[in-house]
Amino acid sequence: MRKVVLAKGRYLNAIERNPDDPDAYYNWALVLQESADNVDPNSGSSKDTLLEEACKKYAEATRLCPTLYDAYYNWAIAIADRAKIRGRTKEAEDLWRLAIVNYEKAVQLNWNSPQALNNWGLGLQELSAIVPAREKQTIIKTAISKFRVAIQLQFDFHRAIYNLGTVLYGLAEDTMRSGRPDVSPNELYSQSAIYVAAAHALKPNYSVYRSALRLVRLMLPLPYLKVGYLTAPPANNAIAPHTDWERSQFVLNHEGLQKADASGQPPSQSTDSGRKPTRIAVEDIVSVSASADLTLPPGAGLCVDTVHGPRFLVADSWEALDSWLDALCLVYTIFARGKSDVLAGIITG
Repeated sequence: MRKVVLAKGRYLNAIERNPDDPDAYYNWALVLQESADNVDPNSGSSKDTLLEEACKKYAEATRLCPTLYDAYYNWAIAIADRAKIRGRTKEAEDLWRLAIVNYEKAVQLNWNSPQALNNWGLGLQELSAIVPAREKQTIIKTAISKFRVAIQLQFDFHRAIYNLGTVLYGLAEDTMRSGRPDVSPNELYSQSAIYVAAAHALKPNYSVYRSALRLVRLMLPLPYLKVGYLTAPPANNAIAPHTDWERSQFVLNHEGLQKADASGQPPSQSTDSGRKPTRIAVEDIVSVSASADLTLPPGAGLCVDTVHGPRFLVADSWEALDSWLDALCLVYTIFARGKSDVLAGIITG
């Protein structure tokens, strides 16, 4: 507490000299927040008091400087810590909502902030556990969108990847219990497993990821990471008319994306017709993105740019496209980080 007392004197002097100095309030809040983090966990009231004081200082800092991103971000963290102390109460719900508002303001000030988006998603996930059931689905879907954007900004952001896996797993559990006929819990479980597997591949030494992987690994379409349908042109004619494009099953593993044959297995590299199989090797990928190319057949367009030129595919829906985009980008990121062997061990071991 000595540090808090010294900081109070220093920043009070600074504020007396310049009452409109947002940095003085902001730095004072940081000291209070840091001190709260070091308080004995058993003395909840003392920690909460320090966090409450920090929040007041952040509020004043943002009043004086409404564009102070760091203040909104750290203020949201302080509010979230106050909410955690209160468990699953109405007071905690109100605090989570306030934290979410501040994460949103932080992201508005700096959209390129995967950590703020990740924390925003975590706040929504916590809120979903408190609110009435009728609100839960909407909040969970919003959380999924925040984690997904965080990952798209930084594809090796393993914490956001893992968090997306956990929220999808929770959604699968809820779907299983509710018995909703319009949603497949198995598909949600499989999606969850993709993100958990990717997080583990990027950080194989993290015990939390390792434990989670043991729970979900068999929910993957082994020996692949992802199996699903895409519409593709003939392998030897990328500009074929729409009538020649074919909806087929594709499989994705640590080596790349490949069209499966009628039995659901990837074709051999040599075929009787002499045609190349529809295959995109992970080492050939340059980028993966959604495509609004008007020459594509109807549906959600996907462009995989490779060293050999762009390859276009069409997903069944925009939701399916998001899943393919993430899976492809994660496989490439794992390859680029030199962790393909870890992913291979997960899906083939």
